[in-house]
Amino acid sequence: MTQAGLTFRPAVAADVAPAVPLIHSSGPAAFDYVFAVPGVGDAQAFLRHAFVDGAGEFGWRNHVVGVLDGAVVAAGAGFGGATKWSFTLAAARQILGHYGWRHAAGVIVRGLRVEAVIPPPTGAMYYLGHLGVSESLRGQGAGTALVAHLLAAQPVGAGPVVLDVAATNPAAQRLYERLGFAVVVERRSTLANAQGRVPDQRRMQRQTPA
Repeated sequence: MTQAGLTFRPAVAADVAPAVPLIHSSGPAAFDYVFAVPGVGDAQAFLRHAFVDGAGEFGWRNHVVGVLDGAVVAAGAGFGGATKWSFTLAAARQILGHYGWRHAAGVIVRGLRVEAVIPPPTGAMYYLGHLGVSESLRGQGAGTALVAHLLAAQPVGAGPVVLDVAATNPAAQRLYERLGFAVVVERRSTLANAQGRVPDQRRMQRQTPA
């Protein structure tokens, strides 16, 4: 089933208010573990800063949004291994600008730890990330439409399509399995602090039709 009336477009900076909660919902525990700093702000505060900045993994330029009846109800991103260094530099600049020298180093260290559990794409890999749909639309085809839109935007000649799903989110895993993805590896996580515990992650890869 596809959600009637749902359309997709590139994100713009003005989408920050509805888009950031959707992006955060794609991995709240991991985002909170890395970006929530007591006395400074929660993870969504940093994500808003980075989204409006526009650059890097969390910037509006890296995202598409789904719109229904004039409201942003879905968000996601598709990107490849060629983005690694530009995204790393943008994230470092955004983290320093948001947290200042006192807290930036800790955020960066936690981010690197999470990358051991949720590795960024490499080479020709096409990675789907930050997939979020409004809670009221879940189970109504919006997630399927979001993934289909990102798959249609896959660059010509790109390699395998991959994504990560938390082991604690079986509903999302079932959705991706219906769309042709299969688990290829599971990475255990022991990462936790007072702000969040990063669950085990399953890397899924889209299987090429026979």
